[in-house]
Amino acid sequence: MDFEEELSLKEKIRRLPETSGVYLMKDRFGQIIYIGKAVNLKRRVSHYFQSTARQKAYSPKIASMISLIEDFEFIKVKSEAEALILESKLIKRWKPRYNTLERDDKNFLLLRVETFKELPRFTFSRHTKEDGSIYYGPYLNTSSIRSTLNQLKKDFGIISSDAKPTKQPDGRWRLYDDARAEIFSHPNVVSEEEYAMRVQKAIDFLNNQSGEIVEELEEKMKRASEEQDFEKAAKFRDAIFAIAQTSKIRELKQDPSRTSKAVAERALVLLAGALGMDKKPHAMECFDISHISGSFTVASMVRFDEGLPANNKYRRFKMHVKNDDYASMREVVSRRYGRLFEEKKPMPDLVVIDGGKGQVKSALEAFEAIGIPAPKVIGLAKREETIICSDFEEIKLSKTNEALKLLQRIRDEAHRFANSYRETLQRKKIRESILDDFDGLGQKKKELLLKTFGSIAALKKADAEEIKSVEGIGPETAARLRLFLDRLPQNGD
Repeated sequence: MDFEEELSLKEKIRRLPETSGVYLMKDRFGQIIYIGKAVNLKRRVSHYFQSTARQKAYSPKIASMISLIEDFEFIKVKSEAEALILESKLIKRWKPRYNTLERDDKNFLLLRVETFKELPRFTFSRHTKEDGSIYYGPYLNTSSIRSTLNQLKKDFGIISSDAKPTKQPDGRWRLYDDARAEIFSHPNVVSEEEYAMRVQKAIDFLNNQSGEIVEELEEKMKRASEEQDFEKAAKFRDAIFAIAQTSKIRELKQDPSRTSKAVAERALVLLAGALGMDKKPHAMECFDISHISGSFTVASMVRFDEGLPANNKYRRFKMHVKNDDYASMREVVSRRYGRLFEEKKPMPDLVVIDGGKGQVKSALEAFEAIGIPAPKVIGLAKREETIICSDFEEIKLSKTNEALKLLQRIRDEAHRFANSYRETLQRKKIRESILDDFDGLGQKKKELLLKTFGSIAALKKADAEEIKSVEGIGPETAARLRLFLDRLPQNGD
C-alpha cells in the first residue's frame, strides 16, 4: 500500500498498479475534491484522464469534477473489502466536496451485527439503534457492501436477516431449510457455541481490515520521516488519523444487563474454545499481588460467575511473605484453595493469574504442595497480553477477541481490588504512625489505645479522663497525650 512518488501526471497514470485501492483526486490547488475506491486502480483512475471522460460521465456532477482534476494520489490495499472501509474513513476525514452522498445520512448503509440475539445476524441499517449491536461503516457503495456481506456468509458461515433458523430437539440450530444450506459450505446444523465462534471470526476479519492498513501506513510514515520527506509523512499521518477518528465499531447499549450477559456468554464460549476446554468456564477466579517496594504486600482474588463480576465473593489477603511475588502467589493460592478443599466447596473452572510463566508456575506449585488437583490455570502477561497455559504454551488472541477482553476485565478488576486494599492499609498505617511521634508510649500501649478507641479520629475526640481509663495509661501521660492530640492538624486523620 503506497502513496506514489512525485512524477509527471502521465507517468503516474502509467505506473498505476492493477490492484485494489483508494484514489484521491485533487484540483490545481492541491485540494482533495473526490475520493473513490477501485478493484483495479489502473483501469479506474486512468478512465478519468481519457479525452472522452467528460462526455461519458453519467451525471453533470461527475463531468464537472473531471474538469477540475489536476493530480491524484492512491493507496493500495489487499482487497475490495479493505478499499471499501478505507474509502469511507478517508471521506469522513477530508470531506471532499464531490462526495456529496456522504453528507446525507439517508443515503448510506451501515453493516450491523445484532449481537443481542441468540444467533447474532449480520444485517444492514441506515440508522443506529441503542440495542447492543455493533455497527460498521458508513458505506457509500451499497452494491459493494452487499457483496462483502455475501462473502462473509460464504467465508464464515454467518447468517443475515433473510435466514429463519429453527431449533432442533437436541438444542442445536438448523440455519437454512432451503438450497442455501448447500450454497454455503459450512455445516447447516450448529450449536450456539459453534455459531458464536463463526461470528467472532467474521468480526475479527472486519476489525483487522483497517488494523493491517494502519500498521503498514505507520511503517511508511516512519520511513518517510527518516528520509526527511515530511510532506509524504504528513500524508500517511493524515490517513492514519482518518482511520482512528472514524472508528468503524460503535457499541450502543440500551439494556446494559441484557447486553452484558449476551456478550459475556459469547466470550465464555470463545474462551473455552481458545483454551481447549470441554465446557465454558462458569466460575473464574483471578489473583493479583500488590505492594510498594516490598511493603504493604497484599493479594486479591476476584470471581466472575457466568462471565460477570460476583462482588460478594471477592477476597483479599495480607501476605506473610514480603518482597517476593512468586512466594506471595504460592501463599495466596494455597490459602484460598486449601480452605475450599477443607470446607468441601467446589473449585472454580478456571484460575487466572495476573502475570507470566513465573507466576503460573508458582500457582501450580501451590496446588501440588497442598495435594489437590489443579483446575485449569492460566496467566495473562501484561506486556503483550499473552495467555500463558499451565504447560507454558503461549496463546495470542486478536485484541478485538471477546475472550481476551473477558480475561482483561477480570485481570483489571483483580488489580483494582488489590491496589484498593493496599492503599487502605497504607493510609491506616500513616494515620497510626502519628502516635510514633509521642514520647512515652510503647508499642503495646499504642495498640491498646487504638483497640480501645478504634481509630486516631476517635482518640482525638476523647478527653484526658477517657484516655486515662485505658490500662497502663497514667494521669500525667493522659494529660500530655491530650495536649499532643490538640496540636495535631485538623486533617491529621
